[in-house]
Amino acid sequence: MGEAPVSILAQRRIEAAFAKGIYEEMAASIGAEAARGIMTRAIVKLAEETGAAMAKGAETGVAHFASLMELWRKDDALAMDITRQDATHFDFNVTRCRYAETYRDMGLGELGAVLSCNRDGAFCGGYDKRLKLTRTQTIMGGASHCDFRYVWDEAAG
Repeated sequence: MGEAPVSILAQRRIEAAFAKGIYEEMAASIGAEAARGIMTRAIVKLAEETGAAMAKGAETGVAHFASLMELWRKDDALAMDITRQDATHFDFNVTRCRYAETYRDMGLGELGAVLSCNRDGAFCGGYDKRLKLTRTQTIMGGASHCDFRYVWDEAAG
């Protein structure tokens, strides 16, 4: 019997502990802005690759994409209120984000968006070019909630 994979929240905690050390060394050598830029580019690339891997062999679309959200919610990582879900839209608000809480607890609040939030739109690009995300605020950025608005745009395919 194989081991159950760790939750995404647990994985992010492990990644963040490693990233913190790398970031601090890069920032000391090349400056915080350049270090943050390198981390952003690397994490966006990884998110695109993850999106592509999760789409592989699947019939991509809003229904399949929405079903993947359970992976990010595992361990009560996100409290979500779904406001719209149909064939072309998946809209929800995140009212509690344990990812943000974890990064803040680790002293990484200023890098939380780089480590986590930047992944969301990039994931869409890897998953299917027809899936587009609009988000105007995040808990990580100090808002009361994150407003995720996904649209499936056939013309973008």
